[in-house]
Amino acid sequence: MPPLADSGKRTLARIIDMVLVLVVVWLLSLAFGVAQYDVDSDRIDAGKSIGQSVLAAVLLVAYDTVLIARTGQTVGKRLLGMRVANLENGVNLSVQNSLLRAVVLWVPFAFCCPFVWTAICGGVSFFDRPYKQGLHDKAVKSVVVGTG
Repeated sequence: MPPLADSGKRTLARIIDMVLVLVVVWLLSLAFGVAQYDVDSDRIDAGKSIGQSVLAAVLLVAYDTVLIARTGQTVGKRLLGMRVANLENGVNLSVQNSLLRAVVLWVPFAFCCPFVWTAICGGVSFFDRPYKQGLHDKAVKSVVVGTG
């Protein structure tokens, strides 16, 4: 199996992916009128925020699931020369494992504590030994390796 990817490069790849998907979420939110909190002195409309969270969760999970199952790489990982692999044999993850990995990573991000959860989930890779796995990797026994 190729060498494990550097945790700093993994973080940068994740930021690239988040920016790409969240720009799409923002544009779709504007198009469908599902913006963040609408606050005025008479009412606060939190329902729109929930709609935006659902949209973000669906798009983030779909993005990760499809790309990781297909090639092992998201756009960020491809740009930085990494891919997700099955820990046991180095092959790409199945659709089911890609989906579970994405759900562990993105559902709490969309509904709870976005950047805190991402920091915890991915930050574990900075300290995990010997495989540098984030919580989402541990959930499906995957690793992130270099491609070149």
